[in-house]
Amino acid sequence: MRSNIVRNAAKLFAVVAGLLLISISLSAHHGQAGYNTTETVTVSGAVTEFQFVNPHSIVSLNVKGDKGETQAWQGELTSPNHLLRADWTSTTLKPGDQVTMSGYRAKSGANSMWITKISVNGEELKMGAGN
Repeated sequence: MRSNIVRNAAKLFAVVAGLLLISISLSAHHGQAGYNTTETVTVSGAVTEFQFVNPHSIVSLNVKGDKGETQAWQGELTSPNHLLRADWTSTTLKPGDQVTMSGYRAKSGANSMWITKISVNGEELKMGAGN
């Protein structure tokens, strides 16, 4: 009888511990935490790479700086799941496409942003729900 109580208590403890670990890992996702959401920046340039991957899709492009130098920029989008609902595919953006993206710049000052608006070859793309 006592061994059944100990086994049941151990199972209950394992379930509770598992649920706690799952909830902690879910709350660790901060999305826009690394971006300054009080200011928007806009850049335009040619796509060098589009990564349609989880947890966030990434757009890389070359942007001409104020002095004519080429700057590598990176923009982060929502998940492919959300983008699929807005009719995106892994080939929506291709190397060479002319893109204008606006969003929140990285707090570190890096040439990186959380994209809030994007257009390719002059046409604005839907971003999908949950962005």
